Amino acid sequence: MPLNRLLTLGVGACTAVALSVPLAAAPASAQPSHSRGGSLVLVGGALADDNAAVYGDIVRLAGGHGKARIGIFTAAAPVPSEDPDADTPDCNNSVCNGDYYAKLFRTYGVADAQWIPIDLDRPGAAEDPAVVRQINSMTGFFFGGGDQYRYVTTMTRGSAQRDTPALAAVRRKLRAGAVVAGTSAGAQIMAGRDMITGGSTEPGLRDGARPGYFDDAGILAYLPKGGFGFFTDGLVDTHFSRRGREARSIRLASDTRHDRVFGLDENTALEVTGVGSRHRSLRVLGQRGVSVLDLRRARVTDTAVWGIEGVRWSRLTDGDRYRADRWQPVIASGKQRVAPAAGPCTVPASDDVFYDYALVGLAEGLVDQAGCASTSGTSYEKDPQFAAEVTRDRGFAGYRAGSTTSFVAAVIGIRPV
Repeated sequence: MPLNRLLTLGVGACTAVALSVPLAAAPASAQPSHSRGGSLVLVGGALADDNAAVYGDIVRLAGGHGKARIGIFTAAAPVPSEDPDADTPDCNNSVCNGDYYAKLFRTYGVADAQWIPIDLDRPGAAEDPAVVRQINSMTGFFFGGGDQYRYVTTMTRGSAQRDTPALAAVRRKLRAGAVVAGTSAGAQIMAGRDMITGGSTEPGLRDGARPGYFDDAGILAYLPKGGFGFFTDGLVDTHFSRRGREARSIRLASDTRHDRVFGLDENTALEVTGVGSRHRSLRVLGQRGVSVLDLRRARVTDTAVWGIEGVRWSRLTDGDRYRADRWQPVIASGKQRVAPAAGPCTVPASDDVFYDYALVGLAEGLVDQAGCASTSGTSYEKDPQFAAEVTRDRGFAGYRAGSTTSFVAAVIGIRPV
């Protein structure tokens, strides 16, 4: 498997503050107050500092205001030597990002927030007993964004991706009731087998998925052994509808024989409680939505120039839940079912359907206009060009609270033009 040198991918500018890393300020037995399995909070990226719903949820699951102790991992970010702005307020590296998140979590009332000093500059840190003691003193964890393969490099060992002592400690804390949260790459690393490691939509549709990690960001690539394996209900993808990743995720799922994808929009979280127990529950929080793609009845229509039909699509928004064991979306109470308007279909075809919520807009056209039998669009790239069509399946319905729209049982088809 080709696992080439690491890319340098940033997570946004961070303000530098003084670094402080106390290693064991609380008993090693510190645990959050809940005990029915741990929790995950998976964020699709671009998590705004003022997203009190998501940050507050992490703090609550970690034990609550004045009790939560959050350990922060930023190994996915560049190290300071790779950051030309390392000594400025525009820094974006593992050290200043760790301090930034620690300071931010303190504004949300945690008892303590500490950077866990693991990154590419500290190759042995994940085996350090002092770091393990620090992890054991926490009640929750937050993984920042960047490049998820850096987490693989720093926190697992060998081709078998064996847990380092630090990762084993996080895993034990999760089983005992801690919360593990992450944004962008920090959410992606929670995935199980076939974790995506990169790829653009149009080249991915044309060429298919390849195992490994590549310098070429256009290659649709995945790691067969996956990430940390905390979330195993389906494939995970981030920055989902903003970057038009519905199609690349469908191609990856089809190529790797997965039946389900969870696509996380920016500034939006999928909360999973009861991890490892029979009481597991999934809930959406935040600004946008979480897409659930169901490929159980999907069919590849062409192998020469790839196409697929029959991918069922539900998009859940703030407050909605999902029963993973039953493959069942549960719309939040208080959201009104949308009665589509009569008349001809006026939804325009998109000429850049795999970008900036374009596919979501087509589905919302079906929600709002009864005269639309289907909506469609084409890819911006022309070599080759792909078309995507969204239609209604049995049980299709849209629900709305304010300006936010949820829908269930849409169907996506993708074909070469």
